[in-house]
Amino acid sequence: MCGICGEVRFDGAQPSTLAQTRMMEALAPRGPDGSGLVMHGNAALAHRRLKIIDLTEKARQPMVDAELGMTIAFNGCIYNYPELRQELEQKGYRFFSHGDTEVILKAWHAWGKECVNRFHGMFAFVIHERDTGRAVMARDRFGIKPLYLAETPHSVRFASSLPALLKGGEVDTSIDRHALHHYLSFHAVVPPPRTIINGVRKLPPATIRVIEPDGRKTDTVYWSPPHERDPSMSGLSSQDWRDLVLDSLRTAVKRRMVADVPVGVLLSGGVDSSMIVGLLAEQGQHGLMTFSVGFEEANGEKGDEFVYSDLIAKHFETDHHKIFVPSERLMEALPGVFAAMSEPMVSYDNVGFYLLSQEVSKHIKVVQSGQGADEVFGGYHWYPPLAASNDVVGDYARVFFDRSHETMSRHVNPDWLVDEDASRQLVAEHLLRGGADTPVDAALRLDSQVMLVDDPVKRVDNMTMAWGLEARVPFLDHELVELAAKVPPEEKLRDNGKGVLKDAARLVVPHEVIDRKKGYFPVPQLKYVDGPYLDMVRDALTSRVARERGIFREDYLETLFANPSDHITPLQGSELWQVGLLELWMQTHGV
Repeated sequence: MCGICGEVRFDGAQPSTLAQTRMMEALAPRGPDGSGLVMHGNAALAHRRLKIIDLTEKARQPMVDAELGMTIAFNGCIYNYPELRQELEQKGYRFFSHGDTEVILKAWHAWGKECVNRFHGMFAFVIHERDTGRAVMARDRFGIKPLYLAETPHSVRFASSLPALLKGGEVDTSIDRHALHHYLSFHAVVPPPRTIINGVRKLPPATIRVIEPDGRKTDTVYWSPPHERDPSMSGLSSQDWRDLVLDSLRTAVKRRMVADVPVGVLLSGGVDSSMIVGLLAEQGQHGLMTFSVGFEEANGEKGDEFVYSDLIAKHFETDHHKIFVPSERLMEALPGVFAAMSEPMVSYDNVGFYLLSQEVSKHIKVVQSGQGADEVFGGYHWYPPLAASNDVVGDYARVFFDRSHETMSRHVNPDWLVDEDASRQLVAEHLLRGGADTPVDAALRLDSQVMLVDDPVKRVDNMTMAWGLEARVPFLDHELVELAAKVPPEEKLRDNGKGVLKDAARLVVPHEVIDRKKGYFPVPQLKYVDGPYLDMVRDALTSRVARERGIFREDYLETLFANPSDHITPLQGSELWQVGLLELWMQTHGV
């Protein structure tokens, strides 16, 4: 719903007003409806506002509660804030606004670290306590809302985007070689705390960080659901699981309608977004605005799924908007897409969400979107082979990693390599720890708590907020995810994946969108890099700055330039687009 930034100092000096102003300017697209800056003692908190809940100036941020001696900068939405407010009022707290921001302040004062366990929502917030000088940072369970940090021995700056921190200045922009390894191997996923540059880190999801006035910090991880069977649910049938999932998803969708402005849906035509539309219609939503995007085909690959989104829009009588993107508009949009990325993200979906959000933002400020269903309910093709795996790390890496450590040594110059297989080690650490009953459970936990955070979720946040549009993701309702983690893998893997979810969908949406081949957000021009796209990527990778950086071996680049479509990763991505996008992102952001 907004963009936040600020600085906390530990050396007695005042935060830089100029740095705050520059960061706020960089965050302006995330919050076009207002701005604010509060400085007190060792802290500065700043905010760019997108008005969605409590549209009055009483809810402006940073919000100062003089009675409690606390100031907050908050990005996100707490969906159950009315219930929490009522509970806090019963404890004697008095409110001066009508939104969720003040509820967070009071909840922190009343319950301390336990408050986040009560929140249903997506959030990144920073609270400064006047009387103690402490700063509190927190991020939601899935990292739906970002929080980037630039730390020095004397201070920490924070912002909703990495580019905002760069605008603030004094950031080490050298490349983190371990993060580079993750980018090139773990399908562009760079898990926290790292980012692609050494001078910026990110607060992990489901984490509260308390920073003392002298800079000492303590982290508390408050959520990590077990992916194990619950003995009390051992007798449940497929129909029982279906009904539990449907009821939980129904609640999740309803929760995400809380707003003082209209809420629409990004409708791809797949099962996930179609279910959201169907459940909203079931709840009595009429004239619901839905939005779909499509692109030109390339190499015989179709660039849209309008046949399915049209079917859902007609069936539920939505106010439907179709956006078709010709090739020339796609090319024109790419610089804006690179600028909107907080980190280099290789998925073609980025430009789709960027252009879709541009159109949607002309009509409404809030949408629901279907991200997360595949990672939570087992929709990807790499899960079924893991059911019989005796080597979950090796089998996962074989189907998900873009290149092995050995292959990377033939693509990357020696100075940029790390000695160990950093990505495989990271994945092994997650896959082999306790709390997952089967290899499929372990992979679902890794994907929902690590991959999802720094690929699909980050992509949606960056591209929607580039146009002042808030995206809400009901499939990442934490109660729904906790339930899904208990569902036996065989119930998820049925029916070519997401079996239990498809069973639920049959009670809500037409079967045509269920009984079909799984679709993706297709942008074929970027999968088969050719023409002006090839020229753009080649120009970036052969530029003076790229040659001086010297990340990639020249013989490898020449091989990619000669036949881009011959070098496709196991996840059907273009190797050339991956290495080219990294360089284009770095040049865009002055790294």
